[in-house]
Amino acid sequence: MKTEILSPDASAIDRAARALAAGEPVALPTETVYGLAANALDPLACARIFEAKDRPLSDPLIVHLPSVDWLERIATPDDLALRLAEKFWPGPLTMVLPRRAVVPDLVTAGQGTVAVRMSAHPVFRAVAEAAATPLAAPSANRFGRISPTRAEHVLAELDGRIGIIVDGGPCAHGIESAIALVADGGIEILRHGPITAGELAEFATIRSAAHRGIATPGSLKSHYAPLTPLDLVGGLSGAIRENTGLLAWHPVSDVAGFAAIEVLSLAGDLREVAANLYAGMRRLDERGLARILALSIPEEGLGAAIMERLKKAATRE
Repeated sequence: MKTEILSPDASAIDRAARALAAGEPVALPTETVYGLAANALDPLACARIFEAKDRPLSDPLIVHLPSVDWLERIATPDDLALRLAEKFWPGPLTMVLPRRAVVPDLVTAGQGTVAVRMSAHPVFRAVAEAAATPLAAPSANRFGRISPTRAEHVLAELDGRIGIIVDGGPCAHGIESAIALVADGGIEILRHGPITAGELAEFATIRSAAHRGIATPGSLKSHYAPLTPLDLVGGLSGAIRENTGLLAWHPVSDVAGFAAIEVLSLAGDLREVAANLYAGMRRLDERGLARILALSIPEEGLGAAIMERLKKAATRE
């Protein structure tokens, strides 16, 4: 199969919508990372997502809605969920809600809940509206690998496995959406993301992880990982530097001896760090190094979401 990268014009939107209608997966940009989309209500189309990504069937998919009107057609939101949707959609918040029967078991991994969100990216929204159906769209990469934030990253991961990538430029947030279980008038954060715990706490109590039996995307211990072994460190004193890459979230002075260095933000701005995280990790991974050292980030606000990804990238099972 030949994989094409298309500029995001009207012709590309039409081709992507027609491919989706034919049951083919299409890589699309979102404001978080690039997603591999298929008709969420067609189990055969969704099976092609799992096949292209080598994704285990036990890992559920997030359903992206073409409009808020679809929310009550595939899920049963309570008043809190509706208020969260009004505030944060379109945007990088995924809510886990009771599902309706129209959602295939393949999408939910057989669970009674479905993960839903509405993307803010204009290209994704245009394709979803043209397709006129919810789209299941996990990250457009091989399972467990570094998430793609540019079209060329998708090509490196899925060349020959899918037909179309629509190039919408670099992703604004650079890390996946926050995932929140919304139930019984409260919120449980299942995955940290660009919408922070502090922002969600303005709407309801943030509960402890009492519902960890629910499988969610990105919930495995090892995820978002480069092929090069990555270690998370608090400082560089005594660190082995030969044939080693450094992933730093702000400029550091003690860098002598490292084979390659990626500074994610010259100002230490966490939004910039998040936007550059996967691209910087990918560049180091492509250098053929023996290891990558990543400097820890304070786990406050967006730092919690960034550290969640780094800890998973550093886990080797």
